[in-house]
Amino acid sequence: MKVYGIDFTSAPSHRKPITCADCILENGFLHFNDIKYLETFDQFDEFLASGTEWIAGMDFPFGQPRKLICNLRWPLSWEGYVGIIDKMDKQKFENMLKEYGQQRPEGDKHHFRETDKKAGSRSPMMLVRVPVGKMFFQGAPRLLKSGVSILPCHKNGSRKIVVEAYPKLVAKKLISKPQYKNDTNKKQTSQFDARREIMKKLKSDIIRFHYGFNVELKEDLTTKIIDDNKGDCLDALLCAIQAGWAHEQRELGYGIPEGFELEGWIVDPELNDR
Repeated sequence: MKVYGIDFTSAPSHRKPITCADCILENGFLHFNDIKYLETFDQFDEFLASGTEWIAGMDFPFGQPRKLICNLRWPLSWEGYVGIIDKMDKQKFENMLKEYGQQRPEGDKHHFRETDKKAGSRSPMMLVRVPVGKMFFQGAPRLLKSGVSILPCHKNGSRKIVVEAYPKLVAKKLISKPQYKNDTNKKQTSQFDARREIMKKLKSDIIRFHYGFNVELKEDLTTKIIDDNKGDCLDALLCAIQAGWAHEQRELGYGIPEGFELEGWIVDPELNDR
């Protein structure tokens, strides 16, 4: 099975592309074959249109919190409210979230989905620091228009399937403090060591214990990941691991519990244990 891991960004460029881990899952091994870089959203759209059967884990929130959707009186369907957002420009969407937050009391300005609470991930309303709200705005409408099957939000029978990933959940199973990326020079030595330790652990049986298969790594790609200070290449690979696990759980709803079609769900065995 062709498996992709996508480290997404809300503003792809040559300096900060969307990073894609290209893998094959077969015979109990996830073979990590290549890293691809998508420097524009047009290239991302072309990726979604390519091939006939694959599964991809993507590192951005597919949905917004139910509380926000209800308070704004958006349609109670993923297609409905994403369709509304698709008609907005970037500034209108960001202004809407900012104005909404200004009207909320302290401690209740950013809502969380159920999956965010379990995973410890950011609110998809967040626009600063880790701007996952901007990533949602750029990513979710593109997925809706692409024709792929978006689990669990928009199942349409396509054999091209996307699931939501959160690579930190994989990393913390491998090292105690998953701080492996930073753009500031003073922290890059310790985070280089963290990436090297993660890559070492990926070659052990830890991944099989948690995700049900081993990872096969080429030496040149291992070096590329370790040397990537931004951590994008590593994040893409960790997303592919979660996508591979979801594929292995396809007879069990891809590891996604029922009832989260509106908000979306991060695929990882850890969330099913809570």
